[in-house]
Amino acid sequence: MQEIFDFLFGQYKTYSTTETTLEIVAVIFGFLSVWFSKQNKIWVFPTGMISTAIFVYLLFKWELLGDMMINGYYFIMSVYGWYIWTRKVDETHVTPISWTTTKEKKTSVFIFIATLIFVYAVYNYFDKWTSWVAYADTITTAIFFVGMWLMAKRKIENWLFWILGDIISVPLYFYKGFTFTSLQYFGFTFIAIFGYLAWKKNLNKSQSIS
Repeated sequence: MQEIFDFLFGQYKTYSTTETTLEIVAVIFGFLSVWFSKQNKIWVFPTGMISTAIFVYLLFKWELLGDMMINGYYFIMSVYGWYIWTRKVDETHVTPISWTTTKEKKTSVFIFIATLIFVYAVYNYFDKWTSWVAYADTITTAIFFVGMWLMAKRKIENWLFWILGDIISVPLYFYKGFTFTSLQYFGFTFIAIFGYLAWKKNLNKSQSIS
């Protein structure tokens, strides 16, 4: 049992108590954010902002630039998403869940490619192309950038990007030595699957009523 514990959490011996505590707090608020998103509740954004703000600080200290940029982007898009979700499309209705349009799909492709180029440029500038992790970071950053944009727009396809990014992030963060964050993404994967099903049910119900 001790060997398993050391394998999963041994790296935390080199971290300060403050860093470990902050990571756990960020993970908790991250779970709350994804859960509220599954429930289609506006609290997805304030809880997400707390989580991402903490992670930006931690990832900056740990010199994980790609991950830091992801969380910084999350924070900005949470502000944008908070506005979109509460914006009324008429006198009584706010922005509803919907499928992406052709134009939005093209925008998603643009965001994905632009993110790849941007992250490559940043990693190249700071000479961070030192292992395969940098390439994985670049891909996951692009995936999550698109997913966050689609979630802010209340598009059901956002969950598909979260699922893919979460699956990649579980072993990636464990390899980096952040077990709590790895476990967070493991939990996120299942919540994202159920989130997609819940949003699809909500969308089908609204379409049948209209």
